[in-house]
Amino acid sequence: MSSERARLLALLTEKSFAKKKVVLSSGRESNFYIDCKKTVLTAEGHVLVGAELFALIRERTPEAVGVGGLTMGADPLASAVALTSFLRGHALHAFYVRKEPKGHGTGQWVEGLTSFSPGAKVAIVEDVVTTGASTIKAIERAKAEGLEPLGAFALVDRDEGGREAVEATGVKVHALFTRRDFPA
Repeated sequence: MSSERARLLALLTEKSFAKKKVVLSSGRESNFYIDCKKTVLTAEGHVLVGAELFALIRERTPEAVGVGGLTMGADPLASAVALTSFLRGHALHAFYVRKEPKGHGTGQWVEGLTSFSPGAKVAIVEDVVTTGASTIKAIERAKAEGLEPLGAFALVDRDEGGREAVEATGVKVHALFTRRDFPA
């Protein structure tokens, strides 16, 4: 594991991970919670997430020209990757998938589409994969808008069936970390 990746895991463990009983957005109960935004929205976390996700996206889907996912969890990830990609000479434009269509104007579902040609190859990003529902929604919406999702890239896969659900859509999931990387 690179020192940057190890540092990102340390930050996620320190700032985002908690051993406690919670009800997840899926409605399931869990004995741990991970709120990646607590790490990603720090300056250091933003830099590390951008670097690590960009490297993984370039390794697994080098032909991708964009990065995005379902708002709100994916927004800072897409922005961090877009910034890092530009600084490293291989620009990936960001896009955000709304949970509901814009309530006025064009009623669009996806922000940032003007940066892409029809059929543009993109990476879908997600902070935490549990059931895969958010990732699947982002994939479906991106496809409906003419984008071609090549892969889904998560900070954390909770190992609770989400990977399998997403991969049933034909899009492979790549995660920086899984539940096994955090304290038992």
